[in-house]
Amino acid sequence: MAAEAAANANGGSMHYETAAPVQATLPPSATLVLLVDPTSTACRIAQEISKRGHHLAALWTSGYAGDTEEKRAQRDPSRYGCPGLRYKIELFDGRDFAWDDAGDARSVEMVAAIAREAAHAHNLHIVGCIPGNGSAVAGRLSDALASTLGHATVLVQTPGASPSSVGTKSVTNPDGTRTLISERSASPASKARMADTVDVRNKHTQQNLLKAAGLRSIRQACGSSLDDPAVRHFLEKERYPVVVKPAFKDGKGGIKLCRTRAEAEEHFGRLLEYGSTDYSHSSHSGSGHDNPVDVTCQEYLRGTEVVVDHVSRKSQHKTCMVWKYDRRPANGETNVYFGMEPVQSGSHEASLAIPYVRHCLEALGVQNGPSHAECIITAEGPVLVELNIRAHGGDGSWTHLARALTGSYSQIEAAVDAWLDPEAFDRLPDVPEGPFQAHGLQVHLVSHSEGEVKDTPGFTVLKCLPSFVSLSTSVTVGSVVDYTTDLPTSPGMCLLMSKDESALKKDLDFLRHLEDINALFVYKTRVESLARPTARTFGAASKPPAGPGGRHRRIKSHMDHLERPSLLRIMSNDRPDLARQSMMMKRMTTVDASKEVVVVADPYSTGCLVVNEMASRGYRVMALWTLGFSDEMKTHTPMAAGKMSYHAEVDECEDLGDTVKAIYKAAGTLRVVACIAGGEAGVDCADAVSERMGLRTNGTQIANRRDKKIQQELVRDAGMRAVRQAAGKKWEDVVDFLTEESYPVVLKPTDSAGSDGVKLCHDLEEAKEHFHHLFEVEAVNGGFNTEVLCQEFLRGKEYVIDQVSREGVHKTCMTWVYDKRPANNSAFVYFGMVPVDPNSMEARILVPYARGVLDVLGVKNGPSHAEVILTPTGPCLVEMNVRAHGGDGNWRSLARGLTGGYSQVECTVDSYLDKKQFSIIPNLPPSPFKASGQEVILVSFSRGKVVATPGYDVIQKLDSFVFMETGIKVGSYVERTVDLLTGIGSVILLHDDEEVLQRDIATIREIEKSNELFEFERPGAMFTAASQRHLSEIIVEEGEGY
Repeated sequence: MAAEAAANANGGSMHYETAAPVQATLPPSATLVLLVDPTSTACRIAQEISKRGHHLAALWTSGYAGDTEEKRAQRDPSRYGCPGLRYKIELFDGRDFAWDDAGDARSVEMVAAIAREAAHAHNLHIVGCIPGNGSAVAGRLSDALASTLGHATVLVQTPGASPSSVGTKSVTNPDGTRTLISERSASPASKARMADTVDVRNKHTQQNLLKAAGLRSIRQACGSSLDDPAVRHFLEKERYPVVVKPAFKDGKGGIKLCRTRAEAEEHFGRLLEYGSTDYSHSSHSGSGHDNPVDVTCQEYLRGTEVVVDHVSRKSQHKTCMVWKYDRRPANGETNVYFGMEPVQSGSHEASLAIPYVRHCLEALGVQNGPSHAECIITAEGPVLVELNIRAHGGDGSWTHLARALTGSYSQIEAAVDAWLDPEAFDRLPDVPEGPFQAHGLQVHLVSHSEGEVKDTPGFTVLKCLPSFVSLSTSVTVGSVVDYTTDLPTSPGMCLLMSKDESALKKDLDFLRHLEDINALFVYKTRVESLARPTARTFGAASKPPAGPGGRHRRIKSHMDHLERPSLLRIMSNDRPDLARQSMMMKRMTTVDASKEVVVVADPYSTGCLVVNEMASRGYRVMALWTLGFSDEMKTHTPMAAGKMSYHAEVDECEDLGDTVKAIYKAAGTLRVVACIAGGEAGVDCADAVSERMGLRTNGTQIANRRDKKIQQELVRDAGMRAVRQAAGKKWEDVVDFLTEESYPVVLKPTDSAGSDGVKLCHDLEEAKEHFHHLFEVEAVNGGFNTEVLCQEFLRGKEYVIDQVSREGVHKTCMTWVYDKRPANNSAFVYFGMVPVDPNSMEARILVPYARGVLDVLGVKNGPSHAEVILTPTGPCLVEMNVRAHGGDGNWRSLARGLTGGYSQVECTVDSYLDKKQFSIIPNLPPSPFKASGQEVILVSFSRGKVVATPGYDVIQKLDSFVFMETGIKVGSYVERTVDLLTGIGSVILLHDDEEVLQRDIATIREIEKSNELFEFERPGAMFTAASQRHLSEIIVEEGEGY
């Protein structure tokens, strides 16, 4: 095979020679071939013509003429993999000639005269005129010139008609309707009724011609308005989905699979509005010309998609290759191109497709040159999708493989034979002879990740595969790679070829493995939150995408301008066991609580449930809002809490004494019996007020107890494992630590609520950027950050220990472990929160450590929520939150079911207000638990605008379903889940039977993975044939020996 390839010394591109090189009839120095708009694969044909000794003249029509950078790039042969190709003559419409596309005879004669004159100036004789691409303009001009100059035309010409006639007519029937037919197959009566000439490159026209010829065609309607009766009738009656596309389409633009009538009408209007635009990506359609305003609506064909490449000479059609597309579900889409495989001529698909396509060529009047038919092999037989009267596209990247399969030729060489060497054409076989002389395929690369490319190690590996031939890709360092959902999002194509079929399969399997493990690319690091999604963040990234191409851009820092979505909360209504559970834990105080009031500082999230628990025991509750606490956060109320009502609401004053006076005034005759924190922001205020008022308190002996830096220093001073860290108000305070510490490192505000501002930074530059950023943004609870904490990144499982304390006695309510796994190319995606058996080895290590931390921090009363990593060297504190477990307390019903009737919410009230009840709370939860359950955090593996939520219905019907909370509803925009911003919701599951629980978890994971949680709108689901993909501006790297 290596002998077949020879490098062109004039540019370095690869060229291939047929087994028996042919000689032109005329001396090479005397011949000139005209090519109209030679782009894409036509450059390969031009290269072959040049290699055989002919000179080339390029005629550029208005779509390519011009001296702009864009126009020059479109004409540049190197853009299409032919850097050494040169034209002897170039003529431009508007500068050297004026072409009337209507086919006026004078216009044709004028262009022909200019071409003759240019050839004569170089002592050359014109031996052919060939269309360079499949556009209607290039086809009409090339056939008009060829007819005028006495050379072969692509389409059958009508006797006596203008040279640009394409051999088909619009016939008026007796009933007033019109039918398009081929002149050669028309009856005398039909010929007598022939009217204006029409263009067979029009896809709508093609289907009408097939129907007139008695061939299976697509049901369709075409028009320039939705009010067209045929279009309206089709969209009303046809089964959906349907395909909507330009009536004339060359290149990659505008084909869309529409699943509803509304979607079809929207895309129809979009095509009318944008004309020649590449409708999904705002680039040129590929032809260089405006598309007509007609739009075609067609039935959606189900079956195997094949491509049949022919060359024709004087209506003798020879098959060059039959290909089959490998399309599969991936990244949330159902039809992602994975490759193109050659099909043996004797196969079932080829035996059906080849004769059918040849009948199509006859019906359309194609008599000379290359063609490229796309068909679907349906249950009823082959059906033409469209016939492109040009060579197979893709810039001819497939030619390497085709030559190896046949042993000597491809459609490129055959096309030149058909135009210029009849004897060579006669020697070509009718179909490629089998079996093929090699094994190979064109692989479309599929990305299962996204990001800005830092390196491309996978490409280096691919080039080392024994079967590697070439790699065509536009991805380089600095490129942005997206998940592959269509051809524009594929990172490239790779040709694999080998004499050994098993070796080829081995290489292909390895290539797919590289894709699956996201090893093709190394990406620049991005914001990677270590915090779990919560009610405050579910659906936070649910706004429609914005920016170029309509892609959603994630917020730089996950707390920047975060708007809490309107949450959808669903509670099970048919679980009597949950109702009994609530009755079992009903508690009443033994004193007259109606004469007492409890002050709760910043009651939000789980704090609202604590307020309700106090109210249910007869206490009045006063809300104390701390300075800077935002109005938005005051409305952060869990579904289970309902509408909040307080005895009074008081705002914190600048002076502690004034705050206490305001509380007493609001309390009136009621006795203030406790002051507790209702959320993270209220911890310091609650400690100060309770201490000043002589209530049960943790006091203020340890200043800034919430400060994560101080927490770690106190733990370290006590001889316990603590995080290596540094904190500062300016960069100089932390730069030494960040220079010496191994990466990644964690940066967060020292005074933060849960996930507020936490980021994993992978290098010094990223750490510096986030450090300064934290001083610029408002904290989630209001106010601004005053100091940033930089910490080592702890490796190990993350646990949560929920406890309550009274006078230094600590009781564990529950221990949880986060289920974190890699997903969507992110290393830390939360999949759930799982209860840990108190008798497990992990709990026996974690609980004493967490209680030791409470003692060190001087926490003697109330709830606490410790986050701990169990590292290889033992447990290490992440942070201690001196408040109840957050997450809106959605875990409360789960905790009650596990313990048999209590949770941290009830125990918090006991710790402050009921000594007797606190004394009988178990030291640890029961082992084994009274039921099986966990919180399942929902993960999206796809993205798009939500039009339906069928997965919600499935989840609600699960036997173990208790509660679901999500910010995603119809109209929301969902991203693939990679962090807390892209989290979509959580589900609480609880059941007496562990097998039922595991089955229900598996059901949720399956509907996530199969992308059945949501139905998405498909605004960019363009149905584009892989063979039409232009590899413009793409790097082509070829293996040695090919």
